[in-house]
Amino acid sequence: MSTAVQREHHPLYERVYLVLASAFCVVLVLTNVVGIKLFQAPFLDDFALTTGILAYPATFVLTDLVSEIYGKKRADFMVGLGFAMSMLMLVIVQLAVRMPPHRFWVPADGAFYSDAAGYQHAFESVFALNGILLFASMLAYLCAQLCDNWLFHFWKQVTNGKHLWLRNNGSTWISQLVDTFVVGSILFWGAFGMSFADGLSVMLTIYGFKLVLAALDTPFVYAGVYAMERLFARDDT
Repeated sequence: MSTAVQREHHPLYERVYLVLASAFCVVLVLTNVVGIKLFQAPFLDDFALTTGILAYPATFVLTDLVSEIYGKKRADFMVGLGFAMSMLMLVIVQLAVRMPPHRFWVPADGAFYSDAAGYQHAFESVFALNGILLFASMLAYLCAQLCDNWLFHFWKQVTNGKHLWLRNNGSTWISQLVDTFVVGSILFWGAFGMSFADGLSVMLTIYGFKLVLAALDTPFVYAGVYAMERLFARDDT
C-alpha cells in the first residue's frame, strides 16, 4: 500500500483535516475582525502595522501543511471555505451593528459611556465596515491564497517533492506580495485615504514583517509535516 493511500485510510486522517480547516477559518475570521487597527511597529520609529499580521500569516502555514499532506484540491477547498465563513461573519456583524441599542447595555457604573448611544457609536466605529471594501479585500485574499497553493505545488513538481523549505517560503513570499499590496491599496488608499507615500510605507513595512514571519514559520511547517507523517504511518485500525 502506498504512503498516500495509507494516509487516507488512517482513522485520524479526516479528523486532522477538520482541525486544520477549522483553525484556518477561525484565524481568518479573527484577522478580519481585528485587522482594522494600526499599531506602532516594534523597533521602527513611525512605522505602522495592522493587527491582522498577528494572525493572518498563520493561514499560510496551515495551507502549506494541508497542501503537503492532503493535496492542492483539499487546500483550495479550505481556502474557499474560509472565504465563505468570512462572508458569513460580515453579514452577521453588519446585522448586529444595525440592531437598535437598549438602555440595559449601559453598566451601572457607566465605566466608558453614560448612555446606550455612546456604546452604539463605539460598536459602530469598530464593526461598521464598508461591505464593498471588505468584499474586495476578501477577493484579494482568495487570489493570494489560491496563488500560494498553486505555487506550492509548482515548486513541489519542480523539485520532485524535495526542499520543503523552498516551496514553503517561495510560495508564501510571492502570494503575500499579492495580498499585501492588493488589500493594502484598497484599505490604506481607499478606506483610510492615506497619501501615496504613507500607504506605500505601511505596505512595505507589513510585507517586510511578513517575509520575516514566513522564514520563521519554516520550522513549524517541517514539524507539522513530520508529526502528521508519523501519525498517519501508525497502524491504529
